[in-house]
Amino acid sequence: MTEFSASQVVYTNKLEQVYGLEVELIDENAESVTYRILKEFEVGGGAYAVLQNETAGAEDDVQILKIETSPEGEVQLATIDDDDEWENVAELFDELTFPEEM
Repeated sequence: MTEFSASQVVYTNKLEQVYGLEVELIDENAESVTYRILKEFEVGGGAYAVLQNETAGAEDDVQILKIETSPEGEVQLATIDDDDEWENVAELFDELTFPEEM
C-alpha cells in the first residue's frame, strides 16, 4: 500500500517547459536515449517524472525519476535512490494509470 494517493497529486509540466515533450538521457552504455514524458507530478513534497523510451511499446516499462532544481534554477532528473520512495511513486503511477473501478 502506497503512502501517497491520487487525490494528493498535483500535475506539473516543469520538464515540458524546459525540454518539450521529450528528454534525452545517457544510458549505462554512455549512449543517448530519447524518452517521452508521460506524466509529471508533485506529491508528498517531491516532484516526479514518468518517462518511456521512444522505441518502447505500450506495455514496456517506464522510467520513474525525481525532478530536482539546482541552486542555479536548472531543472534536472535524478534517480530515486530510496527503495520505499520509488515503490510508493511507482504504485501511485499505477493507480493514476489504471484506477480501480468502483
